[in-house]
Amino acid sequence: MGMSPANTQRQRRRAFIGATTGHLIEWYDYGVYGFLALYIGKAFFVSDDPTSSLLASFAAFALSFFIRPLGGLFFGPLADKIGRRRTLITVLVMMAGSTFLLGLLPTYASIGIAAPVLLVLIRCVQGFSAGGEIGTITSFISEYAGPGRRGFATCWLMVTAVLGLLLGGAVANGMTWALGAELMQDWGWRIPFLIAGPLGFISLYIRLKLEDSPEFLALVEAGQTSKAPLREVWQWKRSIALVFFIITLHSSIFYLVLTFASTYMSNTLKFDSGTTLLYVFVASLSAALVMPFGGAFTDRYGRKPFLMVIGTLATLAMYWFFKTAPGATPATLFWPLMAVAILFGLYASSTYALMSELLPTRIRSTGIAMAYNIPVAVFGGSAPLISTWLIKVTGDITAPWYFYVGTGVASLLALVVLRQEDFVACNRAPTQERPVGTVLADSQA
Repeated sequence: MGMSPANTQRQRRRAFIGATTGHLIEWYDYGVYGFLALYIGKAFFVSDDPTSSLLASFAAFALSFFIRPLGGLFFGPLADKIGRRRTLITVLVMMAGSTFLLGLLPTYASIGIAAPVLLVLIRCVQGFSAGGEIGTITSFISEYAGPGRRGFATCWLMVTAVLGLLLGGAVANGMTWALGAELMQDWGWRIPFLIAGPLGFISLYIRLKLEDSPEFLALVEAGQTSKAPLREVWQWKRSIALVFFIITLHSSIFYLVLTFASTYMSNTLKFDSGTTLLYVFVASLSAALVMPFGGAFTDRYGRKPFLMVIGTLATLAMYWFFKTAPGATPATLFWPLMAVAILFGLYASSTYALMSELLPTRIRSTGIAMAYNIPVAVFGGSAPLISTWLIKVTGDITAPWYFYVGTGVASLLALVVLRQEDFVACNRAPTQERPVGTVLADSQA
């Protein structure tokens, strides 16, 4: 079931805007929370030790990552059964609503222990909805894009993620500069979260006007939607494993550039805050700028060769970054950081397209939700914690390279064993997608 030529471009544009605006809110929240963690820690986790308050605040932040797989297990199958559009609307309401409510929460001084409990519950809702968003939105965009355009189309989800983090950081830091630390602690920290309310209404209005993806509608018309996606997805164990390991590097390098690099430069290398913020902003923006070029390139020349070359270079760049650290100055660390950032942007430009092509339309949202959210939680959300632990136990500030290079090697091994017949979305129509082993068995019958 295809779209008429007259409506194709308009429907794609509307689908793209509706998907990315909601995605922006998710990452805007992560950016705001990360930059306001100090104020949130003092408001909700009262302690005589400021460091303890900050750690508790970051623990609540990290918790949302480990809730994401549960959200994926719930919303992924839902999107494969009732459709991408309805699921995207549901997760958007949860995401924007919970972020807005965080801005209204009474503090520990007002309601005591109930304040941090409510904060943790809201962070759980945010993580739950984010886990449901990724599989659904990747499926939705890739299915609207169709063959030959998935890389360029889905790369904008990664661009949106980076820009959302930068927007959250810009709003949080801009308000801190305008109001000062005292007013930010009193009430200013609430405003960036409250902004998610009107942003959510705008995104909801756009998503309500969307139609479901053409590939999903084709399955509905043929009566071939999955009745039990969680059970059926295990017929695609090879695809799930490939996505899991290919996303391992994607997850670790994402959080190296966008979160841990800032902490590493300020706390470990003792760079001043101005330099650290500038470097993270420039690195993140550079990564976002190269993503569309990477996505378009792999649409034309293929995913596997590109990702293997870029993955190898990214792994070497992460090693270079940490080995440059002892005695580093801002000038000597700039180019290793930029190399990591640009290679992160190029690698992440095509991973969403790749995972959408390794899984069939019937269970695509479920498969992505399962295979993506777990490595993001284990190798992404926990990357700063693992890195800090390695430095502490070894006494060596270069020690995190073991972790990051390990994730790179894992992804490269998965890319080595990736075969052309694994790309089910490229090889067969939505109503004909079946596991490789099944197709081969049928051909021999």
